[in-house]
Amino acid sequence: MDSPTTHRSPKKLTSMTLPMKLLQLLDCLAIDKAFLVGKDFGAMPAFMVAVTHPERVLGVITLGIPFLIPGPLGIQLDLLPKGFYVIRWAEPGRAEADFGRFDVKTVVRNIYILFCRSELQVAGDNEEIMDLVDPSTPLPPWFTEEDLDVYATLYQNSGFRTALQVPYRCMLLDCGITNPKVIAPSLLIMGEKDYVMKFPGMEDYMRKGTVKQFMPNLDIIFMPEGNHFVQEQLPEQVNELILTFLNKNSST
Repeated sequence: MDSPTTHRSPKKLTSMTLPMKLLQLLDCLAIDKAFLVGKDFGAMPAFMVAVTHPERVLGVITLGIPFLIPGPLGIQLDLLPKGFYVIRWAEPGRAEADFGRFDVKTVVRNIYILFCRSELQVAGDNEEIMDLVDPSTPLPPWFTEEDLDVYATLYQNSGFRTALQVPYRCMLLDCGITNPKVIAPSLLIMGEKDYVMKFPGMEDYMRKGTVKQFMPNLDIIFMPEGNHFVQEQLPEQVNELILTFLNKNSST
């Protein structure tokens, strides 16, 4: 499911917009229960639907982040440097001004180069996030110029404002969930070279099993060479993990 684009003001979008749209989509297609698959911040709508409407969920598969929802159970931004990209992009207008210095294709190129690294994306006081990428840096080998053209065309049509509003500019707002527990069978696929592993406390949250307080039926698979775009970097391996999970839980 794609995020809403330019047909409504991004300022009116909240963290509940995508979960509600997901439920509407299931209703429209007359699907009683489904497996939900989400990547990065796209995992949050899957978590939120699984928490609030467990009767609609057969299982949850997420890539790139463990259980997080907007509000107190979100990213602990107070523990991160003020130049961290999430903090910068949460500031209205800042990312727009940063991105606006470049054409859309260059912005998408920079994002793929920057976010496939294993270190956190932190800008200095006198620089912006896009400045962290050397223009001469090649694309990662698993991401082609043809791939770049496709994504650039999509963002050329939609713009970046909606993607900035949800999640970055509403992630600290309480989503109203008071009993955050996913009871459905769940799978988390994490690349060990994903920069998310460097978030304060994040690795312990996963490896020590704290996340299972919220997802008691969770299996976690760490892919040693995987980065933040593990599904594009290692598609065959990721597909096999997903299919195995689906086959295992289809009768539940």
